[in-house]
Amino acid sequence: MGGENARKGVRAASRGGGAREVTARCGLLARGVLYVLVGMLALRLAFGDAGGKEADRQGALQELAGQPFGSVLVWAVGIGLVGMMLWHLSEAVFGAAGPDGGGPLKRLAAAGRTVFYAVVAFSVLAFAAGGGGHSGDQQSRDATARAMELPAGQWLVGAAGLGIAIAGVVIAVQAARRTFRKHLAMGGAPDSVRKAVGFLGVTGGLAQGAVFAAAGGFVVYAAVRYDPAQAKGVDDTLRSFTGTPAGPWLLVAVAVGLMLFGAFSWALARWREV
Repeated sequence: MGGENARKGVRAASRGGGAREVTARCGLLARGVLYVLVGMLALRLAFGDAGGKEADRQGALQELAGQPFGSVLVWAVGIGLVGMMLWHLSEAVFGAAGPDGGGPLKRLAAAGRTVFYAVVAFSVLAFAAGGGGHSGDQQSRDATARAMELPAGQWLVGAAGLGIAIAGVVIAVQAARRTFRKHLAMGGAPDSVRKAVGFLGVTGGLAQGAVFAAAGGFVVYAAVRYDPAQAKGVDDTLRSFTGTPAGPWLLVAVAVGLMLFGAFSWALARWREV
């Protein structure tokens, strides 16, 4: 029994240090930067002052590039997201931290995140290298159109949209249930800091889940209508919130939530068990 506990301790320690820890924490910092910037652009959009930038990853990178040493900052974010990808790849291969981190569902989820962050990191590094590319909304429509040309493409697009929408609901439910707390190592943190991090996790996760769920819903609608133009990227999805009975105030709430999720990512970079 003592030997098994010792082996578990060694495995836990190895997961928390070295290259894996560095890549995870750098990735979380980079993700936080993007979410804060997207939230800021969405907030400006709600008040009609987005400065011509779209409230998505492309707009966030343009905003970042316009700052002093902007090119260096964009490269840093891109490299950080490569770290995010590598962290999730290590979870898919070796298992995540925690008693159930080596389960097949955990590994499958980590593999999905690896692919997602590989795409995101590539787009950021391409932007840093001078490839501006299309807007996120146009990329979403183009990808939907190409997918629909495949055999059973309409069903594939519908399934992908449903998967994104379900992921959004899961993110929101997990945030509301505060399941993120089991991944935090905040033993020495004051109670006020714990509460603040909990608030960031709940509000930020609800906002992130709402955006994913809405974007997935639009993809499903595009599949049902067999019309790629109905698919929306992050910017168009955020703009759609202003068409609800709540008007621009719903977008304001989501925008603030996205900024809080960015701050939560920074908190994770400090206290997340990896």
